[in-house]
Amino acid sequence: MTTADPVGGGTPTLAERLGHEPSTRLLIVNCDDLGSSYAANVGVYEALRDGAATSATLMVPCPWARGAAAEYRGEDVGVHLTLNAEWDLYRWAPITQAPSLLDGDGGFPRTVTDVWEHADLDEVRRECRAQVERAIFWGFDVSHLDSHMGTLQLRPEFFDVYLDLADEFGLPLRLSGASTERLIGFPFRQLAAERGVVFPDNFVYVTGGVGSREVVDEALSGLEPGVTEAYFHPAVDTPELRAMSPDAQGRVDDHDYLVAPDGLAASVERHGVHLIGYRELREVMSSRRVTGAS
Repeated sequence: MTTADPVGGGTPTLAERLGHEPSTRLLIVNCDDLGSSYAANVGVYEALRDGAATSATLMVPCPWARGAAAEYRGEDVGVHLTLNAEWDLYRWAPITQAPSLLDGDGGFPRTVTDVWEHADLDEVRRECRAQVERAIFWGFDVSHLDSHMGTLQLRPEFFDVYLDLADEFGLPLRLSGASTERLIGFPFRQLAAERGVVFPDNFVYVTGGVGSREVVDEALSGLEPGVTEAYFHPAVDTPELRAMSPDAQGRVDDHDYLVAPDGLAASVERHGVHLIGYRELREVMSSRRVTGAS
């Protein structure tokens, strides 16, 4: 399923601003959850270096984030702003020790609703800024921001934090499509565009979040012109991954699909789709700020 993103009738299109014809179909292949485990670090970096992935996002509070930093070679990596720790047995916590972002067993809340109901917004802002700053301190050339489990996207007061950070650091955002705007009742895409924050035109949503092969394959056959983001959660198969993650099989399949010669790379070529990363969007956003273009 691809959700389109009309930004509001302005020209040139994002594809044109990137130097392409408006009819060109451009795809960002993002790997979520870098830093969440050793298995994810191996899977994500293999997908970036030897596979079809073009971008990734780092979960700074997770125990293996520092390991991901140690293996970083300049790839296109953003920050997966994290306010949840959804698994029962494997926990991570805020790096700012924010009391309102802790659940009863010392980790982030497991559910998005729990964050929305109990988080102090000042603590949310401090935590998210600290995650970006730590990634920069570790040496990452941060390319963009996205939100783990969509926590910062789907409520107006949390989206304000998300948008402010993108503006402050000059970084593009992952945003859901226009259909999500109608569903949740506030125009987050319009608000981002008005602030000069760049985001993809289209977004491929995967029900359940993990195991993207079939959804992305289907989306490629009808991909809209402009920039689309598809996301994956690649990881290699390890006993640790199987023990901690109920969706381990889907993560391993994401990795296999991204690195196999007859996987995503072959499908992209067959459909005439061009791969790009978030750095290109960051450059467009930076150029717009320098020139003052609207």
